Amino acid sequence: MRSRHSGDLSVIDGVAVLVGVVVGVGIFGFPPLVAQHADSGTLYIALWLAGGALMLVGALCYAELGASFPDEGGEYHYLRLAWGRRFGLMFAWARGTVIQTGAIAAVAFIYGDYAQRLMPLGDHGGTLHALLSVALLTTLNVCGTRESKRVQIALSSLTLVAVIGVMLAGLLSNGPSSPAAIEPRDGGLGMLGMGMVFVLLTYGGWNETAYLSGELRNPARNMGRVLLLGTLLVTTLYLLTNLALLQIFGLQALSQSDAIGADLMEIVAGSWAAQGLSLLICFTALSTLNATILTGARVYYALGRDVPRLHRLAAWNERGSTPVRALLVQAAITLLMLAGARLVLTAMDLSGLPGMLAVEAGALPLLAAVMLLGLACVVLGLLAEPALILILALPFALGIGAAHGPGPVWSGIVLIKLVEIALILPPLGLNAVVVATAARIHPQAVFAGLGRFLFLDLLVLTALVMFPALA
Repeated sequence: MRSRHSGDLSVIDGVAVLVGVVVGVGIFGFPPLVAQHADSGTLYIALWLAGGALMLVGALCYAELGASFPDEGGEYHYLRLAWGRRFGLMFAWARGTVIQTGAIAAVAFIYGDYAQRLMPLGDHGGTLHALLSVALLTTLNVCGTRESKRVQIALSSLTLVAVIGVMLAGLLSNGPSSPAAIEPRDGGLGMLGMGMVFVLLTYGGWNETAYLSGELRNPARNMGRVLLLGTLLVTTLYLLTNLALLQIFGLQALSQSDAIGADLMEIVAGSWAAQGLSLLICFTALSTLNATILTGARVYYALGRDVPRLHRLAAWNERGSTPVRALLVQAAITLLMLAGARLVLTAMDLSGLPGMLAVEAGALPLLAAVMLLGLACVVLGLLAEPALILILALPFALGIGAAHGPGPVWSGIVLIKLVEIALILPPLGLNAVVVATAARIHPQAVFAGLGRFLFLDLLVLTALVMFPALA
């Protein structure tokens, strides 16, 4: 099986996208959390090496799939072949409406917050920067894949050079003279397992290259090369980065740092630390944004190609070798998310409602509070659309997060999972009905195949309640 768009992307292009998606702000946030679950520097490095090995195992599996079934739909295409049309449609719908657009919006907000420090744009400058970044990078991708991949190569290269440069500067500077003594930790395999979770989160995103297999030159040969080279490059970078962090701070100081990126930049840049860190994170965020926009739009194209009622999404600009309408739909959903999130959060701040609800939620155990919120989402799912459910339930979710400590990020993730569950439950699960309508099948047939999704959503929700740090 061969995609009709094969031949537009080289191995270097694919590696650049993989590096852009994987190497993000996580390398400046997760090392302290990993260090908290390691007994020694050797064990700390072993966790990062194990993460690279697991990434390699997954990458080799995807290399086989991409070489055998090259397609712009990536994971959606593989699931469709393995489990049937209904399963593939549900995945594509979830990815297109929540998963990928939510990821783009989250990275855009991170970029906006740091870009605002370098170039202030008023009271809502962070949101404006986020909106502009999505709009401009989408425009770049609409102009053509050739232009987008050139920018991606530049951004990925700049990110790698910047990270390596900062680490080398830290090693050559006068950092802490003697590392603090390591406090004994007795957590066994459970502690290592939690540390591994944060390692894998840092390595996450490599699977996005699956969506490039349909446009890769000679995918049977080059898909494996892209994933292998990209995995080795990312693993090498992460190992060198963490060896440098250990050398500069020591394991104990590393585990106690609340912002290792800021601490490192303080050593490297002194008074310019804040600006240097902001610039570095802007580079990494833009690299991740462009790569995610590039890969994310392909699932809309594949969905339009396979579902007659969505055929307009399958418009392909042969001149630019890019799915224009898919990119525009993705951008529209993301921009609405960004603007809506800002409006809702502003309204919440002005009303003081989350603070009042935090007092009430604090009287309940965390599990009980989440179960009550879930019940409310299920009831609302019978009466309202997703956006309205999110608006109505967000103050309560923020109140639970404030009362029990996990914070607003945890609240947002938990709320999204609860809404996802509410929208696939029979008899009136909106997402299931939409998929059934698009595929021209009875909704009952869709509900019958939703057990796997419901199980996975409940599993993720349970993990978030038991281990809030995952958020």
